[in-house]
Amino acid sequence: MNPKMKELRERAMKLPLEPGVYIMHNAKKEIIYIGKAKALKNRVSQYFGSQNNHTEKVRRMVDNVDYFEYIITDSEFEALVLEASLIKQNKPRYNILLKDDKGYSYIKISKEPFPRITEAKKPDGTGEFIGPYTSSYYVKNAVDQTVKIFRLPTCGRKFPEDFGRGRPCLNYHIKQCCGLCRGKISEKEYNDTISEAVAFLKNGTSVNVRELEREMNEAAENLEFERAAKLRDRITAVKRMSDKQKVVAAKVREQDVIALFTDGVDGCFQVFRFSEGMLYDRETFLIKDIGDETTAFSEFLVQYYAQRDRIPPCVTVDRELEDVEAINAFLTEKAGKKSELFVPQRGDRLALVSMCRSNAAEVLAQSKNSQGKKYAVLKELGDLLGLEKIPMYIESYDISNLAGTENVAGMVVFEGGRPLKSAYRKFKIKSFEGQDDYASMNEVLTRRFEEYKKLKDTCEGFGRLPDLILLDGGKGQISAVRPVLEGMNIDVPLFGMVKDDKHRTRAITDGSGEIELKSIRSCFKFVTEIQDEVHRFAIGYHHQRRSGSAFKSSLTDIEGIGKTRAKSLLKHFGSIKNIKEAELSELENAPSMTKNAADAVYKFFHETD
Repeated sequence: MNPKMKELRERAMKLPLEPGVYIMHNAKKEIIYIGKAKALKNRVSQYFGSQNNHTEKVRRMVDNVDYFEYIITDSEFEALVLEASLIKQNKPRYNILLKDDKGYSYIKISKEPFPRITEAKKPDGTGEFIGPYTSSYYVKNAVDQTVKIFRLPTCGRKFPEDFGRGRPCLNYHIKQCCGLCRGKISEKEYNDTISEAVAFLKNGTSVNVRELEREMNEAAENLEFERAAKLRDRITAVKRMSDKQKVVAAKVREQDVIALFTDGVDGCFQVFRFSEGMLYDRETFLIKDIGDETTAFSEFLVQYYAQRDRIPPCVTVDRELEDVEAINAFLTEKAGKKSELFVPQRGDRLALVSMCRSNAAEVLAQSKNSQGKKYAVLKELGDLLGLEKIPMYIESYDISNLAGTENVAGMVVFEGGRPLKSAYRKFKIKSFEGQDDYASMNEVLTRRFEEYKKLKDTCEGFGRLPDLILLDGGKGQISAVRPVLEGMNIDVPLFGMVKDDKHRTRAITDGSGEIELKSIRSCFKFVTEIQDEVHRFAIGYHHQRRSGSAFKSSLTDIEGIGKTRAKSLLKHFGSIKNIKEAELSELENAPSMTKNAADAVYKFFHETD
């Protein structure tokens, strides 16, 4: 804890109840955080009171505060604008920082006998360039659509040099390429197609369709039926592409949709930008250690639109924010006309927000080597269990024995919703003999977290704390393990997986009550997968130990026969029965055997008889 906490709180309590900006410094006089407040005293004093309600990020920031400054403003709006300006200038460590790296994009038409249409980051080299565009997403989509509509080649072949070399690619066979490589299209015919494609890019769908329809009718009147048919197919392709874009159209013609998805630690902002009811741009921002979501969202909005020229009349967001009025005033001033936040409750716009958040979840999942669907299940499980963050790293334990013999345990790990087999661990129960599953589980968790105490600085293997522990068992298992965690100050959510009388997963328990799973199919399937996997792993280790014991009680009980020699004998003869029936000379000639060892084995089996 910060040794200056009391001093900082006393100073904070003397601040005025007025709007303003506060600036936190560390001992090196570096600015580490900048925030705004409606009432400085109320906001700043919260940092230096109880730490229980703070996120881990805020606790770390507070621990590093040496002193703070503040600037009083006339309104919360002025505080918000000043905060954005100061954050941009100073780039404090604990604020969300967005890079203003949105460059321009161009569409390039290469200068060669058979031109290509491609994306370009800058207008260098020869050729024609259309642009600049602020949206690389728009440029990519426009090029992709144009290439498909006009069936232009995308391969790496050079023309006319490569005419007739090799067979046409798959795109030709699925009618997404004109097959220029066959050499049956003249330079003039191809360049006419390129001219039409460029006109399509410059003039847009409606103008291009009207022009194509005029050309088609003219070709039909001139009895050029083959050309008319090609133009008809092109018109159909243009309209089909346009219809695909309109799938995501909403009643509000111009808006941005912004959603945030977090796993309790990191987050992803997804921005969908709409114009004329169609998605024309999409941006993604991954934020490490996001802290308080509401504060982070407000910071993101101000920084994002401070770096953008175009502000839509409506910004649709996925949650209520505290400083709505100040943000609306900021957006309106930046846009030069009314612009405001909107939180949908139903209808098309709520569906857009949901789609936006799903995409944010998928991006965050991919950044952590997970999958969107798995991520959604983990979030659902976390919500069901009331966890503070998504359980990305889960450990599960099970005990296995046969009437108290070969008492063992297995630990399996699921990371990002998938088995992480490199982290699986086996335990042989050492502290007692006989059958006691509760004592066994107590021993296993004690040993596991004793290793954590030794390795916690490495954050690998046992040096990493799980986000959730699932025990194969109910209230008794929880009661056996909870004192271990409490005694070692290990703060990890602990639950048991309860089975029904047919040994199938039924519910999850925290020791005080049960949470039914069958009504939540995705969670039910996932927890069942974990329970089946840990049971399989523990049983497998138990069988391995039993096989080893049987092996030890036979060959390795013979004087002069160790584990290596016993394995060699089994490999050579195939079974204990064949070893027993072997002649002395056969034993002597077996790999790794000596005369004395062979004599000992022969006597062991024959004297026993």
